[in-house]
Amino acid sequence: MGKKVKIVHYINQFFAGIGGEEKADVPLEFTDGPKGPGIGIMQNIGEEGEIVRTIWCGDNRINQNQDEILSKIEELIQEVSPDVVVAGPAFNSGRYGLACGMVGKLCKEKLRIPSIVGLYPENPAVEIYRQYTYIYPCAGTAAGMRKDLPGLAKLTVKLGRDGKLGPSLEDGYIPTGFRWNEFVEKTAAQRAIEMLMARLNGKEPRTEVPLRNFEKVPPAAPIKSVKKALIAIVTGGGMVPKGNPDNLKQAFSTSYGVYSIEGMDELPAGDFKGIHGGYDSTWVDEDPDRVVPVDVLRALEREGAIGKLLNKYYVLSGIGTNVAMSKKLGAEIAEELKREGVSAAIYTST
Repeated sequence: MGKKVKIVHYINQFFAGIGGEEKADVPLEFTDGPKGPGIGIMQNIGEEGEIVRTIWCGDNRINQNQDEILSKIEELIQEVSPDVVVAGPAFNSGRYGLACGMVGKLCKEKLRIPSIVGLYPENPAVEIYRQYTYIYPCAGTAAGMRKDLPGLAKLTVKLGRDGKLGPSLEDGYIPTGFRWNEFVEKTAAQRAIEMLMARLNGKEPRTEVPLRNFEKVPPAAPIKSVKKALIAIVTGGGMVPKGNPDNLKQAFSTSYGVYSIEGMDELPAGDFKGIHGGYDSTWVDEDPDRVVPVDVLRALEREGAIGKLLNKYYVLSGIGTNVAMSKKLGAEIAEELKREGVSAAIYTST
């Protein structure tokens, strides 16, 4: 066995054991050795590698102070000269995923160190950062941690040892978006005939050039007259009446709520509460109109800038909701809006 692979691990404040959303602004810290999920990674690595340093930061802190924090992370990584950097797994957590992606990009562009990040395939960071770092596909939540760590650990060691991974179809990471030429024993004509014969025999041969599928969504027709339009509010920001009467989920929504704003010129503080599991709701609890802008739309209604505001709003918590469920809930809300005669909807998030 050769020398151990030296690994630096980046995690967020939650997996460092500091706290959840209330600690999302904690400053950058580090420790030498594994911490949190790094302990599980080490259990799967065995004697092949060693996490020499763990770095963590609050999700809000790094996303709001990117240049400053990344500069410090660069120094912390350089100090220990690792063979590879691993970040996460961040599952489907948006800000955590973006932070991990930033670290991966830093490794490629400035440190010239290979990196790998654990992310759910639908995490928004995947499309932004997959050209800069290898991304290992993980479950949507930390419930999949036990199943995800062995694969992430295996690729981390391989990447640290070899400096690169094999084709994504073989090593199991999310395609980076780049295609490489390579020499093979058989010509393209021979391989094409073999694939054709396999298909004719009822098999499903693996394509050498997988195509990305993009769903085409036709744009809605323009509003004929905004001054005559019935406008609705739809939000993924999780602002619900106090007590959460319909028990909407804080994340991974499977339903939505519909609540009356009839006779209201604003959403009164204290009567409404943010339940979204992906951000600190302190500011929106102080002023619920920051998520559900009833005050502004009522003012536009009085001015005649819009025809009328629908006297109810639609709400769910958008964090972690997968594409299939998002389509389902979106279609249901759209059908209700059509029945109400709504001309357009304003969608607010976080």
